[in-house]
Amino acid sequence: MDRHQNTNASFHGSMRSRESSSTAGSDAQEKIKDCCRKFIAFMFTQVGVGALVVCYAILGAAGFMHIEKDSPDQQLQDVRQLRQNCAEELWNVTESLNTFNETVWVQRVNKVLKIFQNNITAAIHTGYNGRSAEDIWSFPAALMYSLSVFTMIGYGNIVPKTVWGKITTIAYACFGIPIYILYFCNMGKVLAKSFKWLYITAHECSRREDTVLEDGEMPVKRKITVPSTACLWVISFYILTGTIMFGAWEKWNYLDSTYFCVISLCKIGFGDFVPGANITDSAGGSHLKLVMNFIYVLLGMGLVAMCYNLMCEDVRVKVRELREDLKNCLDDITLKITVCMNDTKYYHQKQNRHLK
Repeated sequence: MDRHQNTNASFHGSMRSRESSSTAGSDAQEKIKDCCRKFIAFMFTQVGVGALVVCYAILGAAGFMHIEKDSPDQQLQDVRQLRQNCAEELWNVTESLNTFNETVWVQRVNKVLKIFQNNITAAIHTGYNGRSAEDIWSFPAALMYSLSVFTMIGYGNIVPKTVWGKITTIAYACFGIPIYILYFCNMGKVLAKSFKWLYITAHECSRREDTVLEDGEMPVKRKITVPSTACLWVISFYILTGTIMFGAWEKWNYLDSTYFCVISLCKIGFGDFVPGANITDSAGGSHLKLVMNFIYVLLGMGLVAMCYNLMCEDVRVKVRELREDLKNCLDDITLKITVCMNDTKYYHQKQNRHLK
């Protein structure tokens, strides 16, 4: 009997231990799921999306540096070989003309230099700029390349030359562009709300004296929207700031500097003007310019998104007001036509009675 009771007790104890262990396991799973939900919800907030974009750019810069920087630059070796071949050809031309004939020498040298010029031009079109892979793929340059990929600017001054670099760029763009669109939408909403709050506050402060009517009644509050001109002024001021900054750094004239800022913020990105691309710049100065360009473009994209949201709201309100005005105008015209027709009808009836 005691042995049977001990067996039952041990059985119930094992069942309770299993239930407690399963409960603990389910609690741990629920905690993990809850943490995952909170993390995903945070990543879709404004701070999370901004941090995600920056981390994604840094991760891409590190990856492209690892792929491109350590690989041998075959194009650089080819250009060196072209230069060596050109020098040998020039020596052969000079050596073959024992009796020095200036006319023949100039003709043959021009032919050799023409071939060398065509080869160098072809190399430049495929990305050659006279720098080695170590000089090109610094961290700020790789960071700027990552930004130009997922923001779809595509300056084109830095391009991957390895097979794995091109494959990584394809995958990086496919995942990065949706992240950038999410950043564009969220940052635009946040900046639009903040700017609208500042505008409404300034508008109410400027009209505080007119808040009470003569009879003491409060006026009917109308929906205040930020006018499109204010958005254009904000973008113009930001472009002016970039114009002065990049013009002073790169020694560009104001037209070229404005041109660069506009094509960058509009995501055109021809690549003919890029900060830090000058070969004569020192490494530290070039890196600082690329980092500042990264910050300038990223913040500028947020301002463009803000202005887009505010201008869309302003256009919607104006279209709604125009529709209401047109409706009121049509109602007035209809009423006037009806009154005119009734007056004409009454006049005819009166004339008929008079004739009878």
